[in-house]
Amino acid sequence: MLNKLLGMFSSDLAIDLGTANTLVYVKGKGIMLNEPSVVALLIKEGKKIPYAFGLQAKLMLGRTPHNIEAIRPLKNGVIADFKGAEEMIKHFIRVVHKGRSLAGPMIVICVPSSSTAVERRAIQDAAMSAGARDVYLIEEPMAAAIGAGLPVNEPKGSMVVDIGGGTSEVAVISLGGVVYAKSTRVGGDVMDQAIINYIRKYHNLLVGDSTAEEIKKRIGSAILPPDGSDGEKTTIKGRDLMNGVPKEIELTTKQIAESLQEPVNAIKDAVHEALEKTPPELSSDIVERGIIVTGGGALLKNIDVLLRESTGLPVFIAENPLHCVAIGTGTALEDRKNFKAVLFKQD
Repeated sequence: MLNKLLGMFSSDLAIDLGTANTLVYVKGKGIMLNEPSVVALLIKEGKKIPYAFGLQAKLMLGRTPHNIEAIRPLKNGVIADFKGAEEMIKHFIRVVHKGRSLAGPMIVICVPSSSTAVERRAIQDAAMSAGARDVYLIEEPMAAAIGAGLPVNEPKGSMVVDIGGGTSEVAVISLGGVVYAKSTRVGGDVMDQAIINYIRKYHNLLVGDSTAEEIKKRIGSAILPPDGSDGEKTTIKGRDLMNGVPKEIELTTKQIAESLQEPVNAIKDAVHEALEKTPPELSSDIVERGIIVTGGGALLKNIDVLLRESTGLPVFIAENPLHCVAIGTGTALEDRKNFKAVLFKQD
């Protein structure tokens, strides 16, 4: 009864707490916030004071003076810095509530399927410490499948591949439960690092995470150009490791595709492993319905072509891959009665 009364004074929230971005879904309104999962802390007299959040903090990465620290409080989908995560969640709650909330919201928050009980408890505790009155968890691949419009409550097999910033989740779902899940700690961040390493090795040039991410978005591909050409080209700037001065070079799609072979093959292998361990009855459903790809990694050019050619199955990119997990988490929040089986608390 008390929770119902408190709910009248606060909008309940669903949070996709991602390694790269955090999305907040407000009950009855939809996605109201989409910000990078970055916090900047001001170090003053030995104490760390919240200074900036989201996009403002992301712009500070690699550019801060000695008394400001810009960090990503999540790594591989789980909390790496508890205080930073707590302050970030608290700030985002204030933003969507515009500082007018009289009571803490009930929050549904997603967690990687591979996360441990300790990691899940940390996410739950961070949300409670940020002011939530109650917290429920939902596994990311289930949220992605709901957000992609898959019939998760029906006795039919659905396969979802959710490629996020820190992890890639492959899951087979039926009757409101995860029949099989495979999580690999390979995602957008590992792809960015692979590009950085490639440029350092073959061009003696040092570039930052933001530049690598921009290269990936601009000319990245999961497969080499099929006609044997170099594909698209782009010019980038970085620091020459030989003499330490800024330098400009040209990169091609072929080169970036080569740099991404290891991470995309890890995702491909996870899909193959999931298919091998799927019960035969559900395998026939997947042959018929195909595989759906969600998450930011779904935007990597030709990732669907790679998976289609390696599995021989239909592969589709979700209609709104970046928002699938947030939409699915929000749908579970809006319709808790029909999705109560997928929501849980970590003891």
